[in-house]
Amino acid sequence: MKIVGRWAWVVVWMLLAGGFAAGAEPKPEATAAFDADVRALESRLAEQHRSHATFLAPEDDGRLKRGEFILEHLTKSPGKELPGALEHDWRGTAFVKGATAADFERVMRNVEAYPRVFAPEVLRAKALAGSDADHFQTVMRVKQKHVITVVMDTTYEVVFGRMDAQDGHSLSRSTEMTEIADAGTAQEHALSAQEEHGFLWRLNSYWSYQERDGGLYMQIESISLTRAIPTGLGWMVGPFIESVPRESLEFTLRAVCEAVGR
Repeated sequence: MKIVGRWAWVVVWMLLAGGFAAGAEPKPEATAAFDADVRALESRLAEQHRSHATFLAPEDDGRLKRGEFILEHLTKSPGKELPGALEHDWRGTAFVKGATAADFERVMRNVEAYPRVFAPEVLRAKALAGSDADHFQTVMRVKQKHVITVVMDTTYEVVFGRMDAQDGHSLSRSTEMTEIADAGTAQEHALSAQEEHGFLWRLNSYWSYQERDGGLYMQIESISLTRAIPTGLGWMVGPFIESVPRESLEFTLRAVCEAVGR
């Protein structure tokens, strides 16, 4: 990207941060629409997970075995428009030779290791007391840097399930997301719902993984809710906003592949 282009993004995001700081909670209509899409997504995945043959969405196994990641944007660019919000739905698929479903579960259940596995995006993580092996909550502090740096404290409900020894799935539903200002300084504090910028309101992730062909196929689908693009700025901000969930999904998929491969 040219230097002029970089400064354009900085200016845009300064405008967004300054102009949309107040009253940035999602509208009830946006939340209701997002929840409806989540229910439809989870229903579709539940149907997929009834059979070994349909457990994963079909992809090009040859490309995957050559080490490629297949990333797909499942909503229109830069996202599905909801009242005052954008919904982003992405899917990524990868293959790790020699890995097993048990390897995947060891990595994903070890929440305390997330800061190492997902560095530098996850700063700290823990499973809440009283959690069991297949249904628990996690709390994480995460950092995203795309022109500006955003730090958030997040809470997720996590559920694991198996169809059989070769086919497994998990989900992670966000239950609380709080933007943190001045993170890591003496002035650190959580922003109120009225002060938050709406960089990320909701984020759910769904993993499906299948042992075959001498390795492990892993597929992640993420659905997120962010504020809408201000009127008239779509031509400039749209490509950037579309790239953020894609890059985050690719980062997560790559980090898990490397951890599982070890």
